[in-house]
Amino acid sequence: MRILLSNDDGYFAPGLIALAEELEKIAEITVVAPERDRSGASNSLTLDRPLIVRRSHSGFLYVNGTPTDCVHLAVTGLLDHTPDMVVSGINHGTNMGEDTIYSGTVAAAMEGFLLGIPSIAISLASKQGGHFQTAAKIARQLVEKHRDAPFAQTALLNVNVPDIAYEQVGEIQITRLGRRHKAEGVVEATNPRGQTVFWIGAAGDAQDAGEGTDFHAVTCNRVSLTPLQIDLTQYDSLDAMRQWLGDNETTESSIPD
Repeated sequence: MRILLSNDDGYFAPGLIALAEELEKIAEITVVAPERDRSGASNSLTLDRPLIVRRSHSGFLYVNGTPTDCVHLAVTGLLDHTPDMVVSGINHGTNMGEDTIYSGTVAAAMEGFLLGIPSIAISLASKQGGHFQTAAKIARQLVEKHRDAPFAQTALLNVNVPDIAYEQVGEIQITRLGRRHKAEGVVEATNPRGQTVFWIGAAGDAQDAGEGTDFHAVTCNRVSLTPLQIDLTQYDSLDAMRQWLGDNETTESSIPD
């Protein structure tokens, strides 16, 4: 089995190192990761400049681009084979609820999924980063499960692991994404040159965190596994939109470009 690893914390991140050390026990791995922390990069591709791929002392390949760049480059030309899986992480912190929209960790896995490869994004649900090995073992468990009983169709899985010892982790729970409160406001500051600068505020607390959500599973010391999809169409609104256009006597030709 051949696995492509990536992340958004950079090729030097302890979570990626732990993941590589665990998965190389069961598979042939290739690491292609960003040269620096690209958290929050989402699905961005670098189109305004060429990208450079370098090899670190560890053998990991690193790219002066985004997590999506890394997986796209690897699958569409850098590697001489198509990976059997893409695994992204281990992220230093949660990727639950709306985090998945912004997450570079999820984006790297999503790029693999878009290219037709089963993909997993895995995150350690804590900023303390005390138990990356726990998340690495969960990743191995899921990879082995897919190897022995492949997904019926190409899947994109978002996995969040509580930051506790492996022996203390509960069962893997299939979950849906929860919701957060509105993010905190920007933080205004002054830099050494006297210029006003702004930091993006912290994410809000969990709002929809009831049973069945990713937030609830992790709070209960269980692993949250959420299957994701790409289609953003709001199907429940299609008929309402058709009716709205009809009620307003609006035709396709009258809609401005």
